[in-house]
Amino acid sequence: MHEPMNKLAAKLSLLPLLTFVGLFLGVGLYLQSQGVDYAFYQLPAPVAILPAIVIAFLINKTSINESVETFIKGAGHSNIITMCLIYLLAGAFSAVASATGGVDAVVNAGLSLIPPAFLLPGLFLISAVVSTAMGTSMGTIGAIGPIALAVSIKTGIDPALMAGTIVSGAMFGDNLSIISDTTIAATRTQGCEMKDKFRENLKIALPAAVLTVCLLVFLTPEAQVVETKEFDWLLVLPYAFILFLAVAGMNVFVVLFSGIIFAAAMGFTGDYEMASFVKDIYEGFSSMQEIFLLSMFIGGLSEFIRINGGLDYLAKKIQGLTAIIAKWHRQVADQLGIAALVLTSNLCIANNTVSIIVAGPVAKKLADDGEIPAKRSASLLDIFACVMQGSLPYGAQALLLGATFKISPWDVSTSSYYCFILAITAVTIICLKRNKL
Repeated sequence: MHEPMNKLAAKLSLLPLLTFVGLFLGVGLYLQSQGVDYAFYQLPAPVAILPAIVIAFLINKTSINESVETFIKGAGHSNIITMCLIYLLAGAFSAVASATGGVDAVVNAGLSLIPPAFLLPGLFLISAVVSTAMGTSMGTIGAIGPIALAVSIKTGIDPALMAGTIVSGAMFGDNLSIISDTTIAATRTQGCEMKDKFRENLKIALPAAVLTVCLLVFLTPEAQVVETKEFDWLLVLPYAFILFLAVAGMNVFVVLFSGIIFAAAMGFTGDYEMASFVKDIYEGFSSMQEIFLLSMFIGGLSEFIRINGGLDYLAKKIQGLTAIIAKWHRQVADQLGIAALVLTSNLCIANNTVSIIVAGPVAKKLADDGEIPAKRSASLLDIFACVMQGSLPYGAQALLLGATFKISPWDVSTSSYYCFILAITAVTIICLKRNKL
């Protein structure tokens, strides 16, 4: 009798999480059917999770005081707090570097270096560099989208192909960037260093990027010269600075704090002022408010699921689905289980960062059971979340570029070739290098 009751408690512990996903997905689908723009982004995730938290308190068979303590323990876990602090610093760096003109400098530097015959692969690389530097695919698309539209009109390149190229580069950088919220979420939920995840990620993302560049070279039409604006190379340096420090293995807090100061120093060589610097730091903090709150709420919710056996139950279910593959190779099965978990999560939530936070604890359990290194599980979480996000016609990236180019978001997502190539490359590497983790 004891085991069935434990199993029932484990199943019930997942109800709040399913409520959150169901509410988020249901509202998004309803608003989309009503023709609302950005339907899946109208209900803020920190609000959508509140009913789930209430349900978690109701079904938890302890006193209200004990339930509050459980929730606070999860929300205040060292990994969650560390993740939230990194979010704040990453937001501040991105805001300061952008305000000083760093994004425009990187874009125009890239355009000035592109040979006319390599326009599409060049724009892919520019998007990749900007996204890696900024740590946000949406910020990259917002900055490069209008420029790409003008280039498309001038050169006659298919708008869908151009938009798909920009999404592809943006997702490459979002996946790899050490200041991306997806990287922060993946590394903290799996318990690994950013530099280790970056290097592991690069082993999969780089071959996929090379294949994408080769494809885009083939798809690029006649050579066209694109005009560029004047830019200051000094404003490009902050992005290179933090990437160098991060890969060198310096503490992430030191990296980001140093990056903020360095970006401001480069701005002060021009007309950037101290008053603006202070305001931009706070705006950067504010831009991370939603993901900051959601991370804490998910942390609290996950603690209820953990103590009631929900994580173990879900991990066993996923292992059951991959049992046939496990007969061939257990670690391959668990890695594909992690991929399927975050793909499904992102399909429902349409937000790669949120999907990583939701899937992270179960992925950690699968990784531990399968003796998969934390850097690999973090890499897989980020890779497959970005694969799905870049392929979703109702994802923010496709919606924004669809509106910018006046084309269907479906055309944007189906032209995001890098995302499809990345998925195939990742699965291939998982299977071929099964004994080299």
